[in-house]
Amino acid sequence: MNRITQLLRGPWLPPEHGRMPYFWLLSLGYMGWKYIYIAPGALELALLALTVLAFVPLYLASYWARGWQVVACMAASCLIGTAWARWNVGAATFFIFACAMAGRIVHLRRAVLAMLAVIAAGVLASILVPQAQMRFIFLMPFLTGGIPVGIGTIMDARLRRSRQELLRKQEEVEHMATIAERERISRDLHDLLGHSLSLIALKAELARKLVHRDADACASEVADIERSARQALAEVRAAVTGYRESGLAQALASARASLAAADVVFDEQVERFTLAPAAENVVALALREAVTNVVRHAGAKRCSVSLALEHGMAVLRIADDGRARSSADLKHGNGLTGMRERVASVGGRLALRAQAGLELELRIPLGASA
Repeated sequence: MNRITQLLRGPWLPPEHGRMPYFWLLSLGYMGWKYIYIAPGALELALLALTVLAFVPLYLASYWARGWQVVACMAASCLIGTAWARWNVGAATFFIFACAMAGRIVHLRRAVLAMLAVIAAGVLASILVPQAQMRFIFLMPFLTGGIPVGIGTIMDARLRRSRQELLRKQEEVEHMATIAERERISRDLHDLLGHSLSLIALKAELARKLVHRDADACASEVADIERSARQALAEVRAAVTGYRESGLAQALASARASLAAADVVFDEQVERFTLAPAAENVVALALREAVTNVVRHAGAKRCSVSLALEHGMAVLRIADDGRARSSADLKHGNGLTGMRERVASVGGRLALRAQAGLELELRIPLGASA
């Protein structure tokens, strides 16, 4: 019972396909054209209803199928079309669906061969249509629609897989860059502090030995210790400032690379002004999270990013032309929750608007500190 409940709740389709596959099910209406001119019998109506009830789960399952399972779905769709060919020329739609399923086959050559096999099966099934005129009505939509649909789905699937591969490679590059950056910071801090702390330790030891023997020499060593400590502190502050200043710049560079890899046009309008380290960190993390959502979930063709200074507030706006059309389309996951918490921690505000895509607006006080 739990398994059945889970299946009914879904998801019925992989999220990356969106809702368009449900729209294509309207093509089953082609089966009803016959009944505009010829009244159907009760038995025929019952068989048609059973056919639709059997085909819809088969169609949805084809999106999850892999390997031989895809071929099985295509064969089942062809069998349904063949069974109806003699009685209803609208059965050609099942062969068009079978051509579309070829896009789920990973290897290009096998996908094309499978599509050609479906076309051959459709042509053979047309022999079952009793009249020549009806046979033409059966073949015309199948041949003019099945071939373009098959080729289109195969190419779309290849582009989708290439995009996913690019995203995985981008994630690997970002992960390796993070590791390299951590190693660089470790080396820099070791180089900065190793020598200074060793020197301070030696001078402190010497001062301890001189404290009772030579007060002047001890005072000189203590002064050196103070001077060395201040110099080390200044070097560390300079290094940390450099890391923080590269935070937003790195986030912008990563956004450009990620959006370019996903074939999303990037419009950038970023003003240069000084941000407090905590504020810059929040802006950089928000930018990275938003761009990740655009690349992975929005299905957008264009993304714009602007950063401006307005009335003492740093205002970051990120907009895309993706799928979001209302607040119901927004998924409040961990990324968005974390973004809200980080913005709130520095006294800022986060606003989301979904109309012709998603627009994110983040306002942070210029001198915000965590």
